[in-house]
Amino acid sequence: MNWGVFEGLLSGVNKYSTAFGRIWLSVVFIFRLLVYVVAAERVWSDDHKDFDCNTRQPGCTNVCYDHFFPVSHIRLWALQLILVTCPSLLVIMHVAYREAKEQRHRAAGGGDGRCIYPNPGKKRGGLWWTYLLSLIFKAGVDVVFLYIFYRFYKNYTLPRLVKCELPPCPNMVDCFISRPTEKNIFTLFMVVTACVCVMLSLVEAAYLIGKRCRECLLAGSGDSHQ
Repeated sequence: MNWGVFEGLLSGVNKYSTAFGRIWLSVVFIFRLLVYVVAAERVWSDDHKDFDCNTRQPGCTNVCYDHFFPVSHIRLWALQLILVTCPSLLVIMHVAYREAKEQRHRAAGGGDGRCIYPNPGKKRGGLWWTYLLSLIFKAGVDVVFLYIFYRFYKNYTLPRLVKCELPPCPNMVDCFISRPTEKNIFTLFMVVTACVCVMLSLVEAAYLIGKRCRECLLAGSGDSHQ
């Protein structure tokens, strides 16, 4: 991974974010991404290898593991982190488009024409909608994945013992999950941080809408006085 490029992207996201957006980015980077890279991958590295069933019937262990773990936690988290960070990059791309358009306008007008975007990073017009929709999308992604985790793993917890009677298992067999307590702790930690991110995104969206409504009311009252 090129950390220089990643650092540049983070600085760009911070530059065009509000205070709530900066807090959201810090939570995602420190409490979700770093925890995922440093610890979570190692915790789930033995989930298939150490999934033991009290039978030697060929294929039984694999079938039972696939039934109780349809999608690995670690892969779902990876997909969730990718989808939840993409909208922030769209905001950077929108600002870059504005800057390029402003440069083309200045080059065509020789620098004497009126600026299209005096401040390309200011959240007005289309950029305001892009930023607001990115917040809604990020919150929606986290909510959807929280629901997926809840459907796959009830109450976001893993039992120490699961019973399986799927073919080709000869009868009801007991299967044991590797390190369930440690995995439950990491799962609950990731769930809590995802809920915090959802709350921050919704608060930031409410802040943007409230700020815009206040500006519109002030502008309307100023026009009426004039």
